[in-house]
Amino acid sequence: MTTHLLLCLLLLGGHRSLACPDPCSCQGGRVDCSGRSLTSGSMPSSFPIGTTELRLHDNLLSTLPNGLLDDLTSLRSVSLHGNPWICDCGILYLRAWLRRQTTDDASYLGVNCSSPPSLRGRSVVYLTEEEVLESCHYWYCNLALASLGSLVVFVAVQAALLVALVVFLKRFEKVTKEAKQTTEESFTAGDGLRENDYERLKDSSI
Repeated sequence: MTTHLLLCLLLLGGHRSLACPDPCSCQGGRVDCSGRSLTSGSMPSSFPIGTTELRLHDNLLSTLPNGLLDDLTSLRSVSLHGNPWICDCGILYLRAWLRRQTTDDASYLGVNCSSPPSLRGRSVVYLTEEEVLESCHYWYCNLALASLGSLVVFVAVQAALLVALVVFLKRFEKVTKEAKQTTEESFTAGDGLRENDYERLKDSSI
């Protein structure tokens, strides 16, 4: 029973590895995913194990997931041009994979950085480790600036709320004093009227 179950799982796994990923088209060992507006988040997570030619050009890819191409042992060519590659820390896998390819493999052609500005137009395969590390710092600096901006906005909002609270308390204190003063004046006036009435009654009784 256990043997049959393992065999079924292996067969199912084999079928999945041979299936053509959506929304690509497949013919023989060629898998064509070009011109489909794929992003790094929407691209297929795997490709048929027998893929010999993979077309990923003219999409919206900025990075490749780590290990995406490592199991495609029959792969002979990959087209990656026409994508807006972001050359920060996320480009390390693609750079390493391109550098492992043979010199006659043209997969690196047209694989250029679209950002950061300091690396725009540079070929990914020729980036040095120092440049990649600097681009990582660039990304962290942007994140730090965004965090700092959010902190400034938060502090400004808190300061505005504090000022509003102080103004409200001062107005409340002023209104309270005015109400207390009015009440005291009312009591004083009432006492004066009662005293006058008492004097008139006293005089009339005499």
